[in-house]
Amino acid sequence: MRDRKLAAFAGGALIGTLGGLIGLGGAEFRLPLLIGMFGFPGIEAVILNKAMSLVVVATALPFRAAAVPWDQVLTHWPIIANLLAGSLLGAWFGAGWATRLRSETLYRVIAIMLVAIAGVLILGHEAGTGQPLVTGALQIVAGVIAGFIIGIVAALLGVAGGELLIPTLVLLFGADIKLAGSLSLAVSLPTMLVGFARYSQDQSFSTIRRNAAFAALMAAGSIIGTFIGGRLLGIVPSYVLLPLLAIILLLSAIKVWRHK
Repeated sequence: MRDRKLAAFAGGALIGTLGGLIGLGGAEFRLPLLIGMFGFPGIEAVILNKAMSLVVVATALPFRAAAVPWDQVLTHWPIIANLLAGSLLGAWFGAGWATRLRSETLYRVIAIMLVAIAGVLILGHEAGTGQPLVTGALQIVAGVIAGFIIGIVAALLGVAGGELLIPTLVLLFGADIKLAGSLSLAVSLPTMLVGFARYSQDQSFSTIRRNAAFAALMAAGSIIGTFIGGRLLGIVPSYVLLPLLAIILLLSAIKVWRHK
């Protein structure tokens, strides 16, 4: 039991550091941990994952403010609103679908999405040119569609969606990689709250209450981790870190796929 508590705290701290550094909720890395190491069933793991991701996202945004000031984020509110127009709806539908899937099916869906996100990480970040892919009305429509898809993925996996949001912000809107990380957090927080509200209507939501001590320890580690990650922002180069994260995602996908 002591080792389990220590592992929950350490896992939260490590994943929180990644979240604060890149601008992610870190859920893609936490989910295989909750399923494989701690043995939570699929939907319970997703719900716990969502709760921990909320902690990471809510704390990472202010901790990153030293490197990416608030005013810089707020001046890009039209981009945030554009993506939210689709992601909030997608999060609601995605959470509803997740609660109706069998555990085995959910594991397969999670594994496939982890592989897809790894591909986006490898290809999407490298393709950024600093110029938006499209402009005007086409960009707005593309933003709503992208937000809807990301909202569904975020709800199904219990994630913040940063691994998809950041490439979208870089490619579709031409955002700088550091700014994209903070903008993704600003979009993720309300999107996750909608998905979390939808999950609260399912009986599996009681897993948070039953595992309150575990969740509290992981949350505490996550907050410490996001603080460290925010301080490291700008020190660790993206071209080194992102391929490593993609490899971890692929290994996680294999582990989740094989889980029974």
